Amino acid sequence: MKRVPSLAVCGCGAALILCFGVGRMQAQKPATPPQAQAEAQKSATAPAAKEPEDEEENPFAPEPAPSLPPGMTGSDANDPRAKLQPGLYDAGEASVGIRHLLLLKKPDAFQLGSSDPDDPKVQKIFGQLRIGNSSKIPKPMQLVIAQLAFSNSDLAFQGNHLFQGNFYGVNIFDISNPANATLLTSLVCPGGQGDVSAYKNLLFMSVEMPNGRLDCGAQGFPPEPPAPAGEEKEKKRRPPAAQKDRFRGVRIFDISDIKNPKQAAAVQTCRGSHTHTLVTDPNDKDNVYIYVSGTSFVRQTEELAGCSGEQPDKDPNTALFRIDVIKVPVAAPQDAKVVSSPRVFIDPRTGALNGLNNGGTHGKKGSEKPADTNQCHDITVYTALGLAAGACSGNGLLLDIKDPVHPKRVDAVNDPNYSYWHSASFSNDGSKVVFTDEWGGGLGARCRANDPNKWGADAIFQLKDNKLSFANYYKLPAAQGDSENCVAHNGSLIPVPGRDIEVQAWYQGGVSIVDFTDPAQPFEIAYFDRGPIDPKMLVLGGDWSAYWYNGYIYASEIARGLDVFELTPTKLQRCRRRSKALRART
Repeated sequence: MKRVPSLAVCGCGAALILCFGVGRMQAQKPATPPQAQAEAQKSATAPAAKEPEDEEENPFAPEPAPSLPPGMTGSDANDPRAKLQPGLYDAGEASVGIRHLLLLKKPDAFQLGSSDPDDPKVQKIFGQLRIGNSSKIPKPMQLVIAQLAFSNSDLAFQGNHLFQGNFYGVNIFDISNPANATLLTSLVCPGGQGDVSAYKNLLFMSVEMPNGRLDCGAQGFPPEPPAPAGEEKEKKRRPPAAQKDRFRGVRIFDISDIKNPKQAAAVQTCRGSHTHTLVTDPNDKDNVYIYVSGTSFVRQTEELAGCSGEQPDKDPNTALFRIDVIKVPVAAPQDAKVVSSPRVFIDPRTGALNGLNNGGTHGKKGSEKPADTNQCHDITVYTALGLAAGACSGNGLLLDIKDPVHPKRVDAVNDPNYSYWHSASFSNDGSKVVFTDEWGGGLGARCRANDPNKWGADAIFQLKDNKLSFANYYKLPAAQGDSENCVAHNGSLIPVPGRDIEVQAWYQGGVSIVDFTDPAQPFEIAYFDRGPIDPKMLVLGGDWSAYWYNGYIYASEIARGLDVFELTPTKLQRCRRRSKALRART
């Protein structure tokens, strides 16, 4: 969606298991590298690194967190949110400073509609998603994976309309009366993950999965033939067979008739579009620009000419180590096309395309060696400042976007506590940037009492003279259970004069509102949370994103639907402000 400081700032969720894989600038050292810890659950953040033997693991089976590394602390297991009753629509709830007004359940077309793993529809959807050797995946897990194909994702807003992305398409709501929001229309158009943005009469949607079709058809493609003898144990998966009707990239819809969207263009890209960012140029009223972040596998050149997944030393034209820029003529969206592929990870001294790395982080087998950064997950723009913040898997980037076709990197940071740089938010005045870490890829329980509060958290940076300097971390303070996927995810600013306040989604950790006016001392002032969907199995659910818009908060609940909230006064907020005022007088 369009990511600007005042509304929806962050990008969309992790690269789920639905899609298979795919010199350094260091401006700060927030902490010493963490000690080795074996992760409790399989991370789905970087599918490209997934090995075939992982296919036999159950990424949804809850496992207790290991002991905290020395010197680190976890979340509070005594918080009221820690032990809420489980359930889908009857889960226990806890809130402070937020009133829940409405839950609009998913439309029937966006429900799997079966709880039987042997149901032909379940098997069809599961097969379309290409999750490896189905014989090695238990039937209950096949059902869970098929349900993921109908997950809600990100939100966009325009006037009295809300657009809710979904792996299966998009739903459009009338929010002229937020407490009585209504569904206007549903557009079935599979391909995940359905990141959306809107500009005037145009709606943009990201597509990256191999079941996406040019015609928005739900039939997918024929099953892939079995791997040739001897290839089953190869560590690198084969891409799907080339299909002339496959679509992976950014769709553009004409929404002049809001109840009847029409596809006006479909711009293909080599890695598809995991997320995208709408960029406007104050000097160009005739066009808008789309920054495409692709995190999935590179398609074959037989399917899209010019695509290469080779490393830079083998192919300097590789589709890795870049973003793509699409130019969209507003009056003629059918003419939209990729106009540049900026090498934002380049080493300016040597010209090496792989000029950035994560500096080393914590992994499944302990401390990991530095790994090259070859993708951005999400980019946030602040047009008035001519800047963008890129959350790019292994690094946080600051980009100069005064020339939107040719963004240039002006700073980059990494952090040994960060597993996957996921999204970013600017403060109102542009003096701070909040980055998020999607440790565990959104499928992991990462907010337990024994999960370190510096992992899977927000990292707040001060920004001065185009340089980022680390200030502190913020993580959801309430411990969550072993069956609740939870980690820092998407949010936006709540416009309060003189203060920096952000509402943020934490998957099944719910919604948390944090005051980061003082970047060195961020603190929570309000929250809403539900109990786990299932107490025995980790089922993907919870809030993908939570955004303030025109006085209300809207949250995209992955499994349940659309939540609408309003803010209420909190004693906690007043007490914290009073205590700070007293400190200032003493």
